[in-house]
Amino acid sequence: MPDAGARLRDLTKKLIGDHAEMWDRAGRIPVKVLRELGAAGTLSAQVPPAYGGPGLNSRDSGELTAYAGSLCSSVRSVMTSQGMAAWAVQRLGDAAQRARLLPELCDGRLAAVAFSEPEAGSDLTAMRTLIRRDGDAIVLDGEKVWCTAAATADLLVVLGRYDGGAAAVVVPTSAPGVRVRPIEDPHGCRAAGHADITLDGVRLPAGQLLGGLAQSLPMLITTVLAYGRISVAWGCVGILIACRDVAARHAATRHQSGRPLAEHQLVARHLAELFVAEQNARRSCEHASACWDARSPEMVVATVLAKHVSATGAARGAETAMQVLASAGARDGHLVARAHRDAKLMEIIEGSNEICQLILARHAVEALSARTGR
Repeated sequence: MPDAGARLRDLTKKLIGDHAEMWDRAGRIPVKVLRELGAAGTLSAQVPPAYGGPGLNSRDSGELTAYAGSLCSSVRSVMTSQGMAAWAVQRLGDAAQRARLLPELCDGRLAAVAFSEPEAGSDLTAMRTLIRRDGDAIVLDGEKVWCTAAATADLLVVLGRYDGGAAAVVVPTSAPGVRVRPIEDPHGCRAAGHADITLDGVRLPAGQLLGGLAQSLPMLITTVLAYGRISVAWGCVGILIACRDVAARHAATRHQSGRPLAEHQLVARHLAELFVAEQNARRSCEHASACWDARSPEMVVATVLAKHVSATGAARGAETAMQVLASAGARDGHLVARAHRDAKLMEIIEGSNEICQLILARHAVEALSARTGR
């Protein structure tokens, strides 16, 4: 990891410390901590130095994400959300928008993305949020649900239908007509600031419309979700690292029938399964990041694969760690209890297991057709 990555890792460790359990119980991360992480570049790690960011590549950003995920999945969730917002500006914004917005996201302003709607979850093409032009302004109307980090965000990147296609708009949460409603007691990543959003005649300058014109909705979704998927995948590597280590430590020191748990064959099997799950997830993420950094045509499929392998591995791995620790890990707020809740959520967000499987199955058929001509 380059110097910038090591610096961000050290800062992340310092700011999270041993607070993850307390934040999970309280259901919030102090905004001061989030702004410090943002100002250091941790929340927008792949923004280039020209815009004030650390400029990490996907692999080093992923390693940082995994490390944060091993300490606190709620912090990692905020990293994913703000990273997606920054990526949307990088990929969809024009030069003036990048020059204006990206330095803000690397200087303590907090951002989130708004995709899902009451009737548009796995099928985001069903979204109904409308963006319309009105002279030199744009107007937004719609409902967004389960927007991670929106409860503390200064800015939202909102996707909606526009001019026969779709667009992404940067919306200040302070704008008239924006209502942010925090979700009480979410099952996973409790401190990440999940919220539902109402957009009621929100009027903004046209310059808030990224790129200034209508684009393909599937393209917009794929562009922004790709970042989210690989970030979640690396975060799940972190969950698996934490579960592997706490389970191994417990099994090595807890005695049953006169010997350590780790010497009982069925418990040893659990530890082996955790190790295998972490290694599988890590290798899938490394491959996806290599594709990302090389801008390989395989990047989209590789990110879906990494997300699916890592999320399912983390969910099963957290269950395995819970089995090893038993009552010792069943206390609310304990690392394993948090992992058990957080990892399950990872099987749903940024493309559920079922959506990932459909994408991968379609790729398998298309790859066969490309090879055989049938």
